[in-house]
Amino acid sequence: MDRMALPSLDELEAARERIRGRVRHTPLLSLCVAGATSDRPVYAKPENLQRTGSFKIRGASHFLARMDGAARARGVVTHSSGNHAQGVAAAAHDWGTSALVVIPEGAPPVKVERTRAWGAEVVRCANTSADRVGTAERYARERNATLVPPFDHPWIIAGQASIGLELHDDLADAANVVVCVGGGGLLAGITASLRRRGSTAQIVGVEPILAADASASFDTGAVVEWPAALVTRTVADGVRTQALGALTFAIIQAHVDGFVTVSEDEILDAAAWYARDAKLVVEPTGALTLAAYRRLIAGDAAMALRPGPTVLLVSGGNLEPSQLSALAVRQVPS
Repeated sequence: MDRMALPSLDELEAARERIRGRVRHTPLLSLCVAGATSDRPVYAKPENLQRTGSFKIRGASHFLARMDGAARARGVVTHSSGNHAQGVAAAAHDWGTSALVVIPEGAPPVKVERTRAWGAEVVRCANTSADRVGTAERYARERNATLVPPFDHPWIIAGQASIGLELHDDLADAANVVVCVGGGGLLAGITASLRRRGSTAQIVGVEPILAADASASFDTGAVVEWPAALVTRTVADGVRTQALGALTFAIIQAHVDGFVTVSEDEILDAAAWYARDAKLVVEPTGALTLAAYRRLIAGDAAMALRPGPTVLLVSGGNLEPSQLSALAVRQVPS
């Protein structure tokens, strides 16, 4: 895949304009973490501060903004383990249309409750990609509604790409950008916008060791699907997707520099550090990038950080109260 296969910069800038005022331009927050120095600062881009507590509202808002008015009025259907569910529910609320969201059993209750709070109808299903997609497609047909994909669609990727445009506006000389990956919409979007802006930053994808299908795909050069029984083992519920999408894989394979995988303890330690030391509520998925950074500075990864500023994408902060309490008392390294 060559550079021209990326969305154009004009397309990405137009997507950003369509959702301006519907999403927050999140800041870059300096982190006092081990390894950070004046010439190698570390920043978090806290998408947990979005209205729905995650970056997913960007892609969902852009998808609804691009829809034909008549189709939008008939309503939307989607499937999600929680954060995309809230993004679509909020976007539908903003546009004054209906949303039905298929959420698998095992999703965090707080994400289900917040999806309903935005006015969406929630339907539960078994915890596999096939069940999620099949159930959502059936409801979309029955209701003559539009299915909003969670990640593998140009409009979704372009919406998530607004993060990379903001990042480049605020820190054009970022040397390393570290991003978690599930279905790949976030990583593909940020990668597309940074590369289209001319950034030469090293872009690093992060996954749990227990759900490393994207890393396996990157290594083998073809999309690898992991069984639901494997990916659902990780505490990072936002990246339990069983495989990358075709569009997201093409961008990631061609333009991402490498992957780091991290353990469950490393994920929880990073989430606890955010709660204790950074005073940020970060769900395990959002803490993946800090866990990866720690591996990178320790030399425990197959790649190394480049000299200069590092940005850690914090994807979301939708935590169960009991989980937040457990993280607050967890003993973690500095």
